[in-house]
This record gives sequence, structure tokens and C-alpha cells, in this order.
Amino acid sequence: MQWTLVIPVKPLARAKSRLSDTAHDGVRPGLALAFAQDTAAAALACPAVKDVAVVTDDALAGRELAALGARVVTDEPRGGLNAALAHGVAAVRADRPDAPVAALNADLPALRSLELARVLDAAAEFPRAFLPDAANIGTTLLAAAYGRELLPAFGTDSRSRHRASGAVELALDDVDSVRQDVDTGDDLRAALALGVGPRTAAVAARLLIPGQ
Repeated sequence: MQWTLVIPVKPLARAKSRLSDTAHDGVRPGLALAFAQDTAAAALACPAVKDVAVVTDDALAGRELAALGARVVTDEPRGGLNAALAHGVAAVRADRPDAPVAALNADLPALRSLELARVLDAAAEFPRAFLPDAANIGTTLLAAAYGRELLPAFGTDSRSRHRASGAVELALDDVDSVRQDVDTGDDLRAALALGVGPRTAAVAARLLIPGQ
């Protein structure tokens, strides 16, 4: 099964505010962009991925991610993460009505293509499935098979919300790179320990990060 991934990217100036203890205001937009670039690059290299659609209103993010090969969909609803994902899925399925789709977080800088393929192959066994984040509170990937609605419920306690919606929770070992999103300094240190992509590594090298 070949998936279309939908990756939401919020305006970079407002991204990653919880990293303020690790990266100051002048650095965070570039760090958020690097996260998204490394995430998209790994996704596009995944053998289970047909294409990637990025939903964003940020002009710089749109240009940089399009340069990697992603399709850019303007966030017309401007109603938050779940509205952006629903809009992105609708845009994808306007061209491919029955396409299997998966929402993927944009802040997975350590993402490994083959680990992502394992997750998507497991998700293909179910109408809807999701992967919890490393903290077991949120969600990093939500998948919907051919002809199924995605029904995103990202936000606070999204793991519980996606489970309650009927999506199957994927219990997989050795897919840490797909689970390690980055919201805090501790998250960034964990991602760096796994090994991040080149763009994140370049930006992070300019930061003073205790524990690294």
C-alpha cells in the first residue's frame, strides 16, 4: 500500500514556544523549519509513501518543503491543527478519492524512513490506526485506509481521544524515531540522542543544550 502523508506546519513565528528554555525567539522559527524539513525528507524517502502534502500558511516553510518534493496545500480553514488536517486530506482525495492517508507530525527530526514504513505497514491492517508519542500521551501518526475518514483528534490527550474514536493503537517496538516528537528541551535532547536529520543537526549545533 502506498500512502499519502499529510503534514501540518504552523506559521514558523509561532512554532515551538515550549522550547523557549532551550532556543530563544530568534532561533525557534529556524529550528521548527529544520524539524519539518527533516521530517518531510525522511517521509518522502520512505518506500511505503507515494507522496507528501504539507498544509501551511507559512510562505518560507511552503517554499522550502516544496523544494524537497512535497505538495503544499494552503491552510484555508485557519481553524487549528485538526481543521488543517481535514482540509489537507480533502485536497488529497479530490485527486485520489480512495487514497490511504496518514497525518504525520512535523516535529520528528530523528525520523527514519524504514521505521516509518514499519508503522505504515502495520496501520494498513486496520481501517484507522494511530501511533502514540514517546510520552504515551499524544499521537505522532494517524492513518486511515482506502475510503475511510481520518477523523483527526489531535491536541491534549490525543492518544486517549484517538483510541476513543475507534482508531487502533499500534504497539510496535523499535520505531522510536516515529514516536519522538519535539515540544520541550528534554524532547530535543532525546531526538538528538536518536540522531537527527542534517538540517536539525546544523541548527542544534548552535545551541547550548545541557546533557549533550
